[in-house]
Amino acid sequence: MSFKIAITFAATVLIALLSIHKISAQAQNNLELANQYYSTGEYEKAVVYYARHYNYDPFASYPGYLKCLTLLQDFKEAEKLVKKQMKKLPNELALYIDLGKLYAAQNENDKANQQYEKAIRLLTQDVGSAIRLGYAFAEAGLTGKAIETYQTARKLNPTYPFGFELAEMYARDGKLQAMIEEYLNLLMVNEQYYSNVQAIMQNKIVNDASGAVSSELRTELLRRIQKPSSPIVYGDMIYWLFIQEKDFESALIQAKAIDKRLDEGGARILSLGRMCVANEKYETAEKCFRAVIEKGEKNSYYNTARIELVNASTKRLTSQGLPSAEELATLNNEHVIVLNQLGRNLTTASLLFSYAHLKAFYMNQVDSAVSILTELIDMPGISPLFKAQCKLELGDIYIFKGEVWEAALLYGQVDKDFKQEAIGREAKFRNARLSYYMGEFEWAAAQLNVLKAATSQLIANDALSLSLLIIDNTGLDSITGPLMLYSKADLLTFQNNYRQALDTLDLLLNRFANHSLTDEAWFLKARIFIQLNQFDTAAYYFNQVVLWYGNDILADDALYQLGLLYENKLHNKEKAMVAYETLLIKYPGSLLASDARRRFRTLRGDVN
Repeated sequence: MSFKIAITFAATVLIALLSIHKISAQAQNNLELANQYYSTGEYEKAVVYYARHYNYDPFASYPGYLKCLTLLQDFKEAEKLVKKQMKKLPNELALYIDLGKLYAAQNENDKANQQYEKAIRLLTQDVGSAIRLGYAFAEAGLTGKAIETYQTARKLNPTYPFGFELAEMYARDGKLQAMIEEYLNLLMVNEQYYSNVQAIMQNKIVNDASGAVSSELRTELLRRIQKPSSPIVYGDMIYWLFIQEKDFESALIQAKAIDKRLDEGGARILSLGRMCVANEKYETAEKCFRAVIEKGEKNSYYNTARIELVNASTKRLTSQGLPSAEELATLNNEHVIVLNQLGRNLTTASLLFSYAHLKAFYMNQVDSAVSILTELIDMPGISPLFKAQCKLELGDIYIFKGEVWEAALLYGQVDKDFKQEAIGREAKFRNARLSYYMGEFEWAAAQLNVLKAATSQLIANDALSLSLLIIDNTGLDSITGPLMLYSKADLLTFQNNYRQALDTLDLLLNRFANHSLTDEAWFLKARIFIQLNQFDTAAYYFNQVVLWYGNDILADDALYQLGLLYENKLHNKEKAMVAYETLLIKYPGSLLASDARRRFRTLRGDVN
């Protein structure tokens, strides 16, 4: 008897489960049909199926159901739905917004506001509920109410600041100053918010073409750090901002202040100097390194700063035009003094590297440069990566000497040893460039095609530019004679044989008038005249590129170089601004646009 009862019970349970499954499947089908009709704009049909599904699962079907009723302007039924949902979810304050929106859609604005205010009055200490309500107001386009929500919630729950939420609402409402104040106030609540605030501000600065965010943040930070006992986090924040703006002079002033306050021993200043070198702000870099050196020989960064100072001075004097004989003598003397005092070892390896470059490419002491690099390569304890860098430099010097096979051998070694790393791809690029110099265009193009997908953007861009130059001038309908002349001039420029390079370019321009390489030839001539310190002539050729080849690939680069020339060498602020502004207007998508915009603003006086 008990066995029969068990069988009967099991059968009953199975039937019940099958029935539930059938109901569930039917309900799911109703929701899918409702969503499908909603997506195609058939709201009358959608409402039918949403209504059926609502009885089974009021939470999943509610949003679509309410939207359809609203779109059909069936406000009476929509109001019933919202109130029914309120009974099911009495603590979900966002439902009052749904009801208010229904009243607003019927131009009953007073009733709508009553619902919004009621939702805010019902706030408790529940942080999650307040955040959801504020978000719902924002999604409804009621940013002011979202701000009121978070301000009220802050009073109810002082342990949670609602700063991030309020700041974002102020941003949406266009209240820039209030947004920044909220973010900075958060740093007073808890300095652990610093990285989050910094990341948010960086994103807003990057996406703000007007520069208003950066300017307002700078103003507010300067105001705060001038107060007595200002928290160090504000000083650190404005230091970070100066770096974002590439205002390294102001960054140095702030770095010194922080260094003194925190007794950092010059670490931050040294790091800033290196950053300045990376951004080609050599004069500011030298100030950084001198500031560390002035701390005295007992300072742990003293020797490093001395080495970095000589390197920065070398890069400054060799970055634009050939240094004078007096300048070269000074640089040589600075290298010798530091090397004599600190020795030739792992500590001074970077200085020896710099010295080799100076000797080879500027002092015509190639054999001495080769000797220094060989010494570095064989130095005990030298890192494999630095050894590879020395081999690449040595390869360049062999090209300078005209010993191309030695160069190819060295490049090949680095390529083989660092196949999957950036320096290996750099070696492959230099080998491809060497093939191009030698007129082996097909082989060079094949190697460059591999590099165009390189992880390093710089290598990829260089490979793409050289690849396009070769492809555009070695097609089926093109003879290679002009490119042979151009690559020869390019090699001669690399070897500092500037007069021969200019003669070769003139031969190209005369023999192949109006050839597609004309803009490249003018651009290269401009670069050569910069090296010869003939800046007016260089400006002329950059202008020719812009004037006659404004739609070609070099136009934005020519404008940028023209701006630099007017700014740094010809000291014509107005013409520099015109060059940068023209680049921004005509080539807004250029990779150079960001830096051109920053330089333009600085010249205009935006950065104080």
